[in-house]
Amino acid sequence: MKLRISLLIIISMLLASCGISTGKGTEQKEGEISVLRYDKLLSEYVRSNSFSAMQKLTMDYRMPTKILIEDVLAIGTVKDDTISQRLQKFYSDTTLVRLMNDVETQFPNLDAVEEGLTKGFRKLKKEVPNTEVPLVYSQISAFNESIVLVDSLLGISLDKYMGEDYPLYKRFYYDYQCRSMRPERIVPDCFSFYLLSRYDMDYHEGTCLIDLMIHSGKINYVVQNLLDYDNIGEAMGYSKEENDWCRENEKAIWDYICSNDHLHARDPMVFRYYMKPAPAVEMLGCQAPALIGTWVGARIVASYMKKHKDMKLKDLLEFTDYHTMLSESDYLAS
Repeated sequence: MKLRISLLIIISMLLASCGISTGKGTEQKEGEISVLRYDKLLSEYVRSNSFSAMQKLTMDYRMPTKILIEDVLAIGTVKDDTISQRLQKFYSDTTLVRLMNDVETQFPNLDAVEEGLTKGFRKLKKEVPNTEVPLVYSQISAFNESIVLVDSLLGISLDKYMGEDYPLYKRFYYDYQCRSMRPERIVPDCFSFYLLSRYDMDYHEGTCLIDLMIHSGKINYVVQNLLDYDNIGEAMGYSKEENDWCRENEKAIWDYICSNDHLHARDPMVFRYYMKPAPAVEMLGCQAPALIGTWVGARIVASYMKKHKDMKLKDLLEFTDYHTMLSESDYLAS
């Protein structure tokens, strides 16, 4: 009993040191992730302009508030004498008031997100024991950053995941951008951003397309394994039709990359063609899915892992010799 009480005290101290109060009345099971509903507290403050709500924002949720004001919205610093009024006025815009109401309706709870994050981080901790599980909170970023990672905090901007048909999106985004703004993309995006922040790309003078393809593919391959997606297309957010097209044309896609001497290209325009979000990619006389370079990179990683069955996800994440990985993958050799 004494040990259990001590552990609870330590956990409470850790949360307090990050400027976050859980606000939970029930005890959380070990290893389970509970998303802190910072967005609801922010909405309460904007609607009521109450002193107590602002106190909670600046005391119990000190770091999320600092990140939101200074990094996400860039409307000043938390030390500004008038920052509380500025924050309240900012979110009192009629569009943002509607957005906050819609977020509350769309996300009355985050049970599915918490379940997915718990499952993924448990598996990641097993594969990479020194993994630091972040404290996760939700926010409304006014259509800014989707996922925010600062130190041991991970913020989810729920307003960026309202569904591709959400009416307000039509005023600010292209259709292809809205496709990734679905609730089911929250969990894979969290892991993609988290892994990219800890295993970032080592850019150098010789960085070429194949480096970017395999690095991005590696991250998505790990996400696929952590969350048990059936295929890499599903992990990336492709439709079944898009993934099927890639599988049916995989050899032709690879031949296209190689025959155009793109594999070792360093041209930013080539990078953009294969690696950046877009409506689609003109390839092989038709419309290929965007981010096709990441899809191929993940397939190379999968081929490599089949030939190196003893390699753990931890070793894969730390492995960055992508030219060796390609040569030892025997990709499309059979």
